[in-house]
Amino acid sequence: QVQLVESGGGLVQAGGSLRLSCAASGRTFSSYSVGWFRQAPGKEREFVASISRSGGATVYADSVKGRFTISRDNAKNTVYLQMNGLKPEDTAVYYCAASVMNMATLSRNHDYWGQGTQVTVSS
Repeated sequence: QVQLVESGGGLVQAGGSLRLSCAASGRTFSSYSVGWFRQAPGKEREFVASISRSGGATVYADSVKGRFTISRDNAKNTVYLQMNGLKPEDTAVYYCAASVMNMATLSRNHDYWGQGTQVTVSS
């Protein structure tokens, strides 16, 4: 069992930056790959980024590639999402999720989810 808690969301102007954190409970956190997803009002949840169990591999959605960076610190049971060059279209609730599959990118392949953190980017 893994419990995930996101933090770091907020209101930022276009072009600004935020760093989201996903803190996990449990001693087996390094056994899971972790993904970030987001859901804007009236839209389906979409994949943002994923990081492998060791942190050695990452994958990004085309919409955030070059602007967002996912990383993890297994000693701290935490995954981060550094978001730079934010755009109004990045506005959404951001969720982290853990998967027993390595480098999972589909939401249905994630087993544990956090409660989400709101990111709002003003123009």
